This record gives sequence, structure tokens and C-alpha cells, in this order.
Amino acid sequence: MKKNHRSNRHLASVAIFLTVALVMLGTAAVFIHLARRQGQDPDQTQPPVIQTQPSTQATQPSTQPTQPTQPPVTLTGQATIGATGDLLMHLPCIQGGAQADGTYDFTGYFAHLQPYLEELDYAAANLETTLAGLDVGYSYSGYPNFNCPDQIVTSLQDVGFDMLLTANNHSYDTHEYGFLRTQQVIQSAGMDHIGTKPNLEADNYLIRQIDGIQVGMICYTYETNADPDKVALNGGANMTAATQGLINVFMKDDVAGFSASLEENIADMRADGAEAIVLFIHWGEEYQLTQNYQQEPIAQAACDLGVDVIVGGHPHVIQPIDLLESATDPDHKTVCLYSTGNLVSNQRQGYLDQIGTAHTEDGILFSFSFAKYSDGTVRLEAVEALPLWVDLYTDSQTGQRVYDVLPLDTAVEDWTEALDLRPGSLEKARASYERTMAIIGEGLAEVENYLATLPPIG
Repeated sequence: MKKNHRSNRHLASVAIFLTVALVMLGTAAVFIHLARRQGQDPDQTQPPVIQTQPSTQATQPSTQPTQPTQPPVTLTGQATIGATGDLLMHLPCIQGGAQADGTYDFTGYFAHLQPYLEELDYAAANLETTLAGLDVGYSYSGYPNFNCPDQIVTSLQDVGFDMLLTANNHSYDTHEYGFLRTQQVIQSAGMDHIGTKPNLEADNYLIRQIDGIQVGMICYTYETNADPDKVALNGGANMTAATQGLINVFMKDDVAGFSASLEENIADMRADGAEAIVLFIHWGEEYQLTQNYQQEPIAQAACDLGVDVIVGGHPHVIQPIDLLESATDPDHKTVCLYSTGNLVSNQRQGYLDQIGTAHTEDGILFSFSFAKYSDGTVRLEAVEALPLWVDLYTDSQTGQRVYDVLPLDTAVEDWTEALDLRPGSLEKARASYERTMAIIGEGLAEVENYLATLPPIG
């Protein structure tokens, strides 16, 4: 019985083996068939790769050119330049700076103005006097022939001025000697000056790099001799042949002659790298609160030649600000302040027959800012006008007259405390501010609105 059971188990094992073998042969046949359909060798041991989403076309390279990335345009420099009015140094103004040791010091006149000057990159004032000294028989004097101590230069430098305008109707008050010595004193102090020059080989203009911007500046004054071969200032004696070519002058009614001269100088400035042009000019009619028929065509000629800013002096009162449009370039405009008024003078209300108001006591610190961008663009982008008033009083200890130039800054809440005002001076300061804004307010607003709407660079 046991023998028969073993035979049965053996037969069952054989049957299982045969079944497994048949299954394996069938599976192998399937792989061989698939391999042949895929074009593969049936002896390959790797199973076929079945693409579930076959590509219908080959990838083509892009035919679009690569555009270079342009760097953003950025601000690279900003130059803020300030200009004030006439330093009309009458004899009482000179005496007010006298010191006990015989020297002179005028820095106290500008103590309250100094912080505003120090905020500027560059500052100019009109030196309406000569510096002839005392060595050749001259004495210190005011109107009509001005001669001031040299210390006016160092005092102005100490409070923050960088340049003095030396072309005006009083430039030749002490004749050739004073005309040339004035320039020497300024140069020896390390300050700039424009309008006059020491020799014919020197430029008629000045270019200064201010915060990376090349600013070209030039100064002219009117003359009174109709003879084209002679130059006279202030209705006085003709300048000598050696000096009359050393000052930039024009005739008030000769717009064409002025334009030709300025055009030549601007071309030279551009060739020397000037990127912005500022014209300082001595013109107009004294004590008139608006520009006259001679100033306007001269200003327009300067605008048409590409001048960016015009700053005028001589009337001894403030005159309006205007925004001029070029007749030759529709994209160009010029900001013109016809007169800055006085910075320091002894012209007080009641002192002059020509004017009965206190406008001769008023001045202005006019500042303007040029911006330069990484694409090379340079343009005017801001202007500011700070009214000034000169408070005149006698020092109770020294007995000297004090000329105190006061900045009428509306951002300062308490003028009495900030400016050390004496009783009664606050009302005069407020009246001065109102006088100035009545003259420049409308034009200043127009300029500010125009600059605010300039399109962005880049």
C-alpha cells in the first residue's frame, strides 16, 4: 500500500512540472514576438520600451534673435547752484565792518544766511564794488565810485560763497588799477570770478564740474558808449585800450550784437565740455519792479541759444521770474529771474528819491538744480527762491551800524527766535516777504509746475 502512494505522488509531481514548463514557454514566445515587432534582437535581455505618447515632430531651434538687456537709467549727479543780489558796498556798509585793530570783517552780515549757503554745491554773488586798496592814493568809498576793503572777499568766502560776478557798471570805478587788482584779490583768496578777466588769452567764461556735471557760466554787463571801438561803464571815462577787451559787455538796444557774442561764447563752452549753461547779466532799469522792453528780447535771444538759467542784477529791487520758450527748439525752455535785488546796501526806505518803498531792502537767494543721468542726459529739474531782508540797526555797545541779512524761511516757525529779531523787526520782515512773493510768486509757481511735469528719463 505504501509503494502505490509514492507512485501517485510521483505522477502528480511530473504533471506540475510539465504545467510550469508550458507556461514558461508561452511567456517566452510572447516576448520574442514583441521584440520582433519592435525590431529588436530577440536575444536581448532588456524588455522593450513602450512609448505611451510618441513625439509627432522633432524639436526645432528658436529663430528669434536674443535681445540684449538694457541697464536701467539712473541718476548720476545733481548740482545745486545758488545766486544772490548786489553787494552794493556804500560807505556806511564798509564802516559797519570796521574792527578795533583797523581791519575789516563782514562775516557777521551773513551769519544767518550761512547755513543756507552751506547746503548749496556752489554759490555766487554780484560784487558791485572794486578792490583798489589804499596803496596808490585811493580811499574806501561808496557811491558813485565804489572801493571796498579786501576783507569783503574773505568774509564772503568764509560764509560759503564760491564765485563773485565782476562785470557790472561799477567794475571800472577805480580805473585800470582797481579793475585788475580786484581780480587779483579774488584769485589770491582762491575764489572764482567771471565777467572780467586778467588778460586777452583767458576765457570769457568759467566751467566748473559740480557733482559730476560740467556747468558753464558766463557774466555780461551793459555799457554806455555807443562807439563800438570804445567801452565805458557807468557813464564814466572810457576804459583803456589794454582793459576794454577784458570784460563781457553789450549795448542795451543791440540784441543782435549781444546774441552774436553770446553764441560764440556758448559754442566755446560746449566745445570745452559744458553740459549746462548759466547766464549772469547786469541789465535793466534801477528801482523798476518789472523788466523793461530791453531786457525781454535779450532774455529771449539767450533762450534761443540754449541757455538754461538766466540770473539778472542791477535794478537793486527784485523783478519777476519767467519761463521762456525757445523759438528755435520747441523742447527747450529757459528759467529767467530778471533781478535778484540787493544783498547788502545802504538803500533804505526814505533814503532815495527814485523809490519811496522798502523794495531796495529786499533780496533773494535763488537756487537751481541740474540733474545728470547714466544715459548722458543733463537737465534742469528744480528751482527754489528764498526771500531775504536786510535788517539795519545800530549796535548798542559799539555804536556801529549792523547790516543783518535775514533768510525769510517759512519752514521756520518762529522768526523772532531763529533770527534774533529786535522789537518791531518781525513786522518788517513779514512785509518784506510779502513784497517779494507778490513779485516772483506767479512766475515761480509756473516754473515749479513745468519742472514737476517733466517726463521721466529712460
